[in-house]
Amino acid sequence: MREKLNFYIDGKWVAPTKPRTHDVINPANEEPVGRISLGTAEDVNKAVAAAKRAFETFSQTSVDERKALLDKIIAIYQRRLPEMAETISMEMGAPLPLANAAQAPAGLGYLMDARKQLDDFSFEYDYGKGRRILKEPIGVVGMITPWNWPQNQICAKVGPALAAGCTMVLKPSELAPLNAVLFAEILEEAGVPAGVFNLVNGDGPGVGAALSAHPDVDMMSFTGSTRAGTAVMEACAKGIKKVALELGGKSPNIILDDADLKKAVAGGMLHMAQNTGQSCNAPSRMLAPKSKYEEVVAIAAAAAQSVKVQAPDKAEPGAIGPLANANQFQKVQGLIQKGIDEGARVAAGGVGRPEGFNRGYYVKPTVFADVNNNMTIAREEIFGPVLVIIPYETEEEAIKIANDTPYGLAAYVAGPEERARKVARKLRAGNIHINGAWGGMGTPFGGYKQSGLGREGGHFGLEEFLEVKAAAGWGEQA
Repeated sequence: MREKLNFYIDGKWVAPTKPRTHDVINPANEEPVGRISLGTAEDVNKAVAAAKRAFETFSQTSVDERKALLDKIIAIYQRRLPEMAETISMEMGAPLPLANAAQAPAGLGYLMDARKQLDDFSFEYDYGKGRRILKEPIGVVGMITPWNWPQNQICAKVGPALAAGCTMVLKPSELAPLNAVLFAEILEEAGVPAGVFNLVNGDGPGVGAALSAHPDVDMMSFTGSTRAGTAVMEACAKGIKKVALELGGKSPNIILDDADLKKAVAGGMLHMAQNTGQSCNAPSRMLAPKSKYEEVVAIAAAAAQSVKVQAPDKAEPGAIGPLANANQFQKVQGLIQKGIDEGARVAAGGVGRPEGFNRGYYVKPTVFADVNNNMTIAREEIFGPVLVIIPYETEEEAIKIANDTPYGLAAYVAGPEERARKVARKLRAGNIHINGAWGGMGTPFGGYKQSGLGREGGHFGLEEFLEVKAAAGWGEQA
């Protein structure tokens, strides 16, 4: 049992204002593995005050000073990478091979990307005669991050915020907070100045709401559900503060009729199931040509049946672990049953735990056929290893179905490249993946419509934490 009851505020580990503890549950066995404190608005007030004080000096640091700081953070993160992976695996159920290969390194990647931006980013430049553009840190940033890719989302915010010269208060998910505590230890060891980074654990009503509404918070950066993102945006509206949101998705995967079916369909199913389907950009709606529909269903079902479900600490590469928490388990089970009730055909998987598991939040990799885009399982983000396959007649109909969603985070297209590119231009999503291609470090990540506002990664992510000041008369003699 890891007891991490203190918060990191103003460069010190401090006790909560009002003691209230919360057990962190290992989703593989439903047993407590840690305990944290749940904060209150008073703790948020202390953290924001510390960040506000620190902003006066940290905002004036040089690019070289911030480069050196990020270099130290990166070096320490690299040293503690195995510990970070083990912590993530234990508290949210990622198989150790995935935690070591992707979950923990994803955070490191965002830190390295933020550091790289400082090599050539222009914080000041001339804009015509006598005009100077100054890009300056926005101020105190409130950050709320989720449990599904915890370090990925923490570092996607903290990295560029530090690079910009901002100070911050982080509220990680109370369901997977131990990795955030470890991250705070890394920043402390790196010598991040007091008050620049602050960590307050807690739930949405107790800490998240107070952070979003705080008058001294200049910006909120939130990753999570569209429902919770709406609440953050409403709270921020009263203070006219900037909001960056990375929200949900129901990403389409269009399989064109001249695609390599086996590669595209099996690859799409396996990609969707990665991280037990708990990725906001997972290709969870597969659109298949009617002329090849049953072939697509058969390939997807076989791929789903090939996925091994294993305990995180004993998992083989490619296996999936449990869902991250009890609420998510109940939600996914309920939506699988809803699909059955609404008339979809179970081609693989279904309700209940996989064979061999009588506890832990394990689910069967599931494929639904005979789905139309009005069914609940085609409209709602399931956030589990559940694929729905929707038939289409023409390319135009496929595009129409793909765009018929309130979300727009990602979309996938499989087929000859020139044709796939034409389809990609018509898809309303922030990230398009053609034939399984994936963007590298610095690729902007974010969505259209109800999938969010703003972008993470590269200079796009750094820009989110900057204000633009236009100075006229710069360099001109009076």
